[in-house]
Formats: sequence, structure tokens, C-alpha cells
Amino acid sequence: MVFGLLRTMRPRQWTKNILFVFPALVFGSQLFNPELLARVVLCSCLLMVISGSVYIINDLADLEADRAHPQKKSRPLAAGIVSTQVAWLAAVLLPTLALAAAYSLHQGLFWVLLLYFVLQVAYSFSLKHIVLLDILVVAAGFVLRVLAGGVVIEVQLSPWLYTSAGLLALFLVIGKRRQEFSTLGEAAASVRRVYAHYNLALLDDMLRIVTTSTLITYILYTVEARTMVRNGENLGLLTVPIVIYGLLRYLYLIHVRKEGSAPDEILLTDRPLQATITVTALAYFVIIYLL
Repeated sequence: MVFGLLRTMRPRQWTKNILFVFPALVFGSQLFNPELLARVVLCSCLLMVISGSVYIINDLADLEADRAHPQKKSRPLAAGIVSTQVAWLAAVLLPTLALAAAYSLHQGLFWVLLLYFVLQVAYSFSLKHIVLLDILVVAAGFVLRVLAGGVVIEVQLSPWLYTSAGLLALFLVIGKRRQEFSTLGEAAASVRRVYAHYNLALLDDMLRIVTTSTLITYILYTVEARTMVRNGENLGLLTVPIVIYGLLRYLYLIHVRKEGSAPDEILLTDRPLQATITVTALAYFVIIYLL
């Protein structure tokens, strides 16, 4: 049951708490500050606990729908591996402890994580059934992760970085929705009620708009970011072609390979995408810390 509860908390999804919490530390040129690094690592761990508890709540809210889903029926709660009583106890206890720890670390972080938790719980019970708002709320959760990383080390980030992070999250969410909708076909609305208000044409148009917007805002961020300017030259622009490849690679996986319904699994299995993230991270490191 303990292992099943851990599976319900989606450990594979925890990579998001690293990718979206650390930008404040990295782009704020504070990566080698041991005190601030420790605060960001702790912030990531607290987000893992809170986001994990949200997944438990989400599975409790979707219990009957998951039992009808071809893949989700094997989830521990839907399969009966974890009892609902244990799940509810964990869903109350885990975020309470995490929020108490956040308050002792930084009061601003407490309010950000509380807002994140309340928003995600509202999503689990209500907002996920409202067309368009369902994907915007998920993307907002990623922006709050970035904000948490900035608040805990008291670094003011560029608004273009927040915008880029939000649009990238929206890109991933829409891609996931598109692939899930395409895979489920006529049964889509019975699995996720909001799918009754979507179709492939709408999702494809949304994906095109968000892909373009993500690229434009990222370029604007690299132009504005002072931490990547060396000798009057904005070296951040050198990362733009890499980011373009990453976006196109993901679109390739969605449209040609018919993947994308589980972004966390793609991140852990697609070698070209992993290489893209690695090269981008190395480029940031060289530009910000070595040049």
C-alpha cells in the first residue's frame, strides 16, 4: 500500500519541480551560493510533497472515471491497491506538513505554495470541467513553481521568464490533451468530461498559437536578460536555435510518432529531447558562469 501511495503521487512528474523551480537560481547567477541552493532544493522537495498530495486528491475525485479509462484503471486507487481512507489521510496530512515547513522557511513561499495547492484542488473538483480554463489552470501551476523558486531566494525575475515558462507549460498541456483526445476517440468525453467541448481542429489551432507565442516570448527574454550579456553581446540568443529544435521535436513526437499524452514519460525516454535539454542547460551554464 505504501508503494501504491507513492505511485499515486506520480514520482515521474516530480521532474517539473526541478525544471521550473531552479530557473531563479540559475538565471539569477546564484547557482554556487550554498545557502540559496539549499533553499531551492528544499523548496523543490516541498513542491514534490504538495503536488504529490494533489495527485492523490485528483485520483480520489476521478476514481470512477479512472476505472473506465483503458490505462488509468491500473492506477493504485482505481485498482484497489490503496484504500480511499488511507488516500484521504495522506491528502490532508502531507500538504499540512509541507505548508508548515514552507512557512518556517519563508513566509512568501508559504503563500505561493498555499495558492498553488488551493488552485490545484479547485482544478481537481471543478475547474478541470470548464473548457479552456482547465488547461490554463494547469499552466498557472507551472508559473507558480517558477515564482516559488524566485521567492524563496528573494530574486526578482524578468516577467518574460514567467511568460515563457507559462507558455511552455501551456504547450505541453495542449499537446497532452490533443494526444489523449486523439487516442480515446469517441470515448474521450466519457473519460474526461471537458472533452465534449473540444475537437482536434481547436486543439491543433491552440497548439500552433502557443508554439509561436512560446518562441517569441523566449526570444524576448533572451534579449532582455542582462545576466547573459557579455562584452555588449547578448549570448542568450545563441540558445534560440536549440529551443526551436526542442519545440519542433516535441511537435514531431505528437504528430508523427503519436506520442505526447504523457510528457513526463517522453522526457525520460526520448533521447533527442534529453540531448536538447542537456545542451541548453550546458549553454546557460557556460554563458552565465564561465564567460
